[in-house]
Amino acid sequence: MVDKQRIIPLIVATALFMENMDSTVIATSLPAIAADIGTSPLTLKLAITSYLLSLAVFIPASGWTADRFGARMVFAIAVGVFMIGSIGCALSTSVTDFVFARILQGMGGAMMTPVGRLVLLRSVDKSALVNAMAWVTVPALIGPVIGPPLGGFITTYASWHWIFLINIPIGLLGIFMALRFIDPIKSEDQEPFDLYGMVLAGIGLAGIAFGLSVAGLNLLPWATIVALVAGGSIAMTLYVIHARRTGSPVLDFSLLNLPTLRAAILGGFLFRLGIGALPFLLPLLMQIGFGLSPFHSGLVTFASSLGAMGMKTLAARIIRAFGFRNLMTVNAIISAFFLGVCALFTVTTPLLIIMVILVVGGFFRSLEFTAINTVAYADVESAQMSRATTLVSVNQQLAVSAGVAVGAASVETTMWLSHVSELNATVFAPAFVVVALTSAASSWFFWQMPDDAGHEISGRKVAEIASRKGAGKGAAKAAVKAATEDTQDVRDQRLG
Repeated sequence: MVDKQRIIPLIVATALFMENMDSTVIATSLPAIAADIGTSPLTLKLAITSYLLSLAVFIPASGWTADRFGARMVFAIAVGVFMIGSIGCALSTSVTDFVFARILQGMGGAMMTPVGRLVLLRSVDKSALVNAMAWVTVPALIGPVIGPPLGGFITTYASWHWIFLINIPIGLLGIFMALRFIDPIKSEDQEPFDLYGMVLAGIGLAGIAFGLSVAGLNLLPWATIVALVAGGSIAMTLYVIHARRTGSPVLDFSLLNLPTLRAAILGGFLFRLGIGALPFLLPLLMQIGFGLSPFHSGLVTFASSLGAMGMKTLAARIIRAFGFRNLMTVNAIISAFFLGVCALFTVTTPLLIIMVILVVGGFFRSLEFTAINTVAYADVESAQMSRATTLVSVNQQLAVSAGVAVGAASVETTMWLSHVSELNATVFAPAFVVVALTSAASSWFFWQMPDDAGHEISGRKVAEIASRKGAGKGAAKAAVKAATEDTQDVRDQRLG
């Protein structure tokens, strides 16, 4: 049990790192890939949007698939599909080949992310969930940051093909470790597959995610983008009506009745929307505004991952000390503040100061991500875990796509108001302010959670919470009796 409590989070983290890094590493290498296969970088941006589209379409089916065939097997197969897609990308000789391979990668990624979380939730005791989520959250932050400099380095000093081939040894190791250490757990109560709901949700999510993803890329006319988002919204509305009439929806919105999951979904969407714009805005500011090369720009932005790494050893203690509600409410504002500080960066700002701000900001952002990802499942029953992970994954995907769209729209609006035709360092400041305020707004949803939200996994003593609420002596005594040792002590005993 000691090994699995520590190894399983690392297995899931490795797969998520591979996916998160791959989804961003391609951006730096697009010009080289386009030149090699005989097309333009603008046309090849279809590779990015097709990957996001594939994710949005197939994520809703992940929960049912894991319940039907077993989370371990689906996770291993998903990693394998992602590897095959990576090989296809490396062997592509045309735009059609490349886009098809990226769609295949998206299919694997759509299953890897939610099913990986499901494996974690079913394999790790709830009392150890905070530490486990801390390990899993780090690659989600490091991947998008390390992707650009790694892609630039490989493309410059080797060949763009290797940005996809490096996934092969990582994937093989992940499959071996998953089959070796993850138990073959299946759902005892298998439900029928909601095909009609899958089609509606797939069309809805594809329209919204694809429309938001291409917004600001000058790839499609704005009228087409609006039509895509509007069509997707209509399909999602029809799905919501359908979901109320079926007993096994692919996206179960009834789970939003749980206060902790509702806060993680709604508040998490706003928080991720703001933070999701950072990997899009910051490299553009560094490269176009400050004139840094893609490689050096990536090295500067990599600083935020150092803060994320420092967080993982402290997350459990911090959450245990303050509790989920207090921590998430205040920390969302702190994280948004450091995001907004980026608006003050100028060409004359020393890179050391920029890196220090990114390191500190990365710590608080990673802490918030860990808390959101953990408290989301605090009140979810075991039978509902697959539905919950699917809902959370869809929410995250839409939030990141929306973040890029909001960031791009803010930059374009600033350029229009300033009558500027080309990007420069001054047009990015308002965008950072907008996304920072959006992230800060998430604190309201976190404050709506109960005082004792997630106390079973945070390690907060029930007695302290009860007394803070002004409960009677009888309730306090009962709480003390029920929590003579806090969750952290129990976990340490179980781990030996």
